[in-house]
Parts: sequence; C-alpha cells; structure tokens
Amino acid sequence: MRKILVIGAGRSASSLIQYLLDKSETEKLHITIGDLSEELAKKKVNNHKNARAIAFDIFNETQRHEEINNANVVISMLPAHLHIQVAKDCITFGKSMVTASYISKEMQELDIQAKEKGVVLMNEIGLDPGIDHMSAMKVIDEIRDKGGKIILFESFCGGLVAPESDTNLWNYKFTWNPRNVVLAGQGGAAKFIQEGTYKYIPYNKLFRRTEFLEVEGYGRFEAYANRDSLKYQNVYGLANALTVYRGTIRRVGFSRAWDILVQLGMTDDSYVMEDSENMSYRDFTNSFLPYHPTDTVEIKLRHIQKIDQDDVIWDKLVELNLFNAHKKVGLKNATPAQILEKILSECWQLQPEDKDMIVMYHKIGYELNHDKRQIDATMVCIGDDQTYTAMAKTVGLPVAIAALKILNNEIKTPGVQLPISKEVYEPILKELEEFGITFKEVNEPYLGYNLLNVKK
Repeated sequence: MRKILVIGAGRSASSLIQYLLDKSETEKLHITIGDLSEELAKKKVNNHKNARAIAFDIFNETQRHEEINNANVVISMLPAHLHIQVAKDCITFGKSMVTASYISKEMQELDIQAKEKGVVLMNEIGLDPGIDHMSAMKVIDEIRDKGGKIILFESFCGGLVAPESDTNLWNYKFTWNPRNVVLAGQGGAAKFIQEGTYKYIPYNKLFRRTEFLEVEGYGRFEAYANRDSLKYQNVYGLANALTVYRGTIRRVGFSRAWDILVQLGMTDDSYVMEDSENMSYRDFTNSFLPYHPTDTVEIKLRHIQKIDQDDVIWDKLVELNLFNAHKKVGLKNATPAQILEKILSECWQLQPEDKDMIVMYHKIGYELNHDKRQIDATMVCIGDDQTYTAMAKTVGLPVAIAALKILNNEIKTPGVQLPISKEVYEPILKELEEFGITFKEVNEPYLGYNLLNVKK
C-alpha cells in the first residue's frame, strides 16, 4: 500500500479526505489523517479500512519525523505559517508535499534544496489560490498557442451563500474564516494596473470602488480589489497586458454597507478596547460616535454616516444587532475587529440546512490576427451540505488530485511549484469536471474597458 499523510482535518479537508478514501482501493492507498483533535480525525476517517486517525502535534518533532518519513506523499492542511517545518522535513526525507497556501518567502527559499532532492513542493493548489491559477492559465496558454497577445486580465472569486440559503439583507453568510472577512483589504493599498496606468486604492476607499459582474443564472454581483494584483503580472506572464486586476466577489450592495463599518472603525485590529468584556453591543457602536447630550446612538450614526432612515443600508445595520443594549460583548481585552467578528458570527452563521456557493469569474481580453476578442469564463459551485461544502470541495479536491498525480509520477517537476504548467493544470481541471467544477466560456468581441460597468 502506498501511504499518504494528511496533516489537518478541518472543514476544508472534508472533500479531500473523502476523495482519497474513495480512491484507496483502486490506487492501493493507505491514508493517515493527523490532527490535534484525534476525535475530529476519527470522524473524517469513519472507520475506513484503508485509513487511520491519529492525534498529531506538529511541534512534536519525533512524531512529525516518523510520520513524514513513513509516507510517500504529505498533504499539509495546517495554517500557512506551519507549512515550512513540514516542507523542510519532506526535503530531509525525500518526500513530496502539497498545500493550498500561498508560497511564502521561506517556502520559496527551499526551491534549490527541493530540486536537489527531486521532491515536488506544490503550493497554491486550492481554490483561490489554486483553481484560479489553473483555469486562468488554461485560457491564457490557449490564446498564446494560437499566437495571440493578452491585453486584459481580470479575475474574481468569492465564497458566498447559495441562493436558496440567502436569508439576510446582506446576502452573505460566513463560509470561511470570519476573521479573514473582517480584516479583508487591510495591510496596504490595493494595487493593480488599468488601461496601462497603475492604480492604488487605500483601505478607507476600497469598498466604494467596485466592479459589477453578471453571471448567467445567478444574477448580478460586485467585486472589490484584492490587495496586490501586480504580482500576477510575472506569475502569468502578463508584463505587456494593459489591465491586470483581481478582486473578491460579493452580492451587489454588500460593499457599500460594509464601508460604513470600516469608516466607523469597527474593523480595526490594532488596539484593545477598555472593559470590552462588559460592553454592550450598543456601547460598542456608540464608542465610535461623538458625544451628544440628547441624540440617540441611532441618530448620531445616521447623521455621521449620512444614512437616510429609509435607506436599505440602515436596515442592514439594524439587522446586525448593533444597537442592542442588553447583549454583552463578553470578550476580554478585545480589539474592535474581534468584537465585530463576534457580532457578525451570530448573524451570518450558516445554519445546518444552509448551502454555500463559490463564484469565480475571469475576463481575458486578447488580440489575435489584428482582431480583438474577450473570453469570459465563469464557474459556480454549490455545496452539498455543511460537511461537503462548496468551499471544501473547491479547496480540497485540487489538493487531493495533485497529491495522487504526484504519487503516480504524472506531476514530476521538482522544486517549489505553482499549478501554472500544463503538466499540472490540464489533468486536474479535467478531473474536477467530474465533480461539477466546470467553467463556462463565452468568446465575444473585445469592447475595451467597460466604463459603465465599473466605479473606479
């Protein structure tokens, strides 16, 4: 039996583990699932005869070395900062590794050692990053193979709630790490290039400059800019493209309402609020507003943010329970962002019967034989349930498929890798289609940057 070690059995690992278990007979696999919680690992294994569940402590060097050395391929679903030690051990023992996380500087520095040992360290092969890389490079390579030149590249992705489970005014529920949603866009200006001009959007302006997208069968969406789109110029070979822009998808109206929370200061994670434990949600909201001897918290907020009483934004803020004088924060030494995350988690939690949805959209403009065209490629994936979510499928399946392709020597280029070569993306995208993860492509005349479709 060939051995695969999966480190981490969290939500995003559900579909990954099930894929490997389903393939274990035909592919002669034995899978070890290691997690800090042995109970969680056992739940994911479900007494399968070709798998075992273990309590796994990444900081236990003896155990880590033993398990990695005993495996043929290692999959790390740990938090991103913990991959590096696993990767170093994989090089030491000559084992390939797969992760869904961005390549860190420390990971990239292992490239030469990995090549010398002949091991593949495959990163960024989940959803975003991952399926976005592979699906975009497929279209880009097809255009280039015909002699075409890329002039525009835009790529958008969002984890949302499925239409049948969309039950609040924000048209949003948490399908991923809530903290990442609250802190989205912070840490520097969003950077991209538009029609040959470099553009920068500071955090305090980010959510008022959105682009609109139409997805057939699912309606209209909006997208705000990701923090750094410029790094993809080199990754995708787009140095000569006039527009390079990547963004995060939400339903129309989300960003305008979210901007109110940003402007108030509720997403700030840089300081601790005094006596936060005993603060009510109303106190929390009032703490960002000026003192007035008679005006209520509601009146002050509407006045400061210039919100009309009949504006749907006001209804969205009320729906979040921000003015509740009885509900206590209950968090000691909390930052505004931590308090907001708690409040939102109560309103935006997926219910047991809810389903999530992933939406991905590429716009790729190109010139071929003096003719300018644009390909719009869209993918929508709906989750099955709370275990096999769309997020778990789109993050976990590419990781699992890549691990098996490496094990079968179908992906063999050594070193620190991204899934941007045909060797990687062609077989993985093809197999993902079997799970309903497919892209619909529309090729039409290129109209240039549609100024009616953007608020930049």
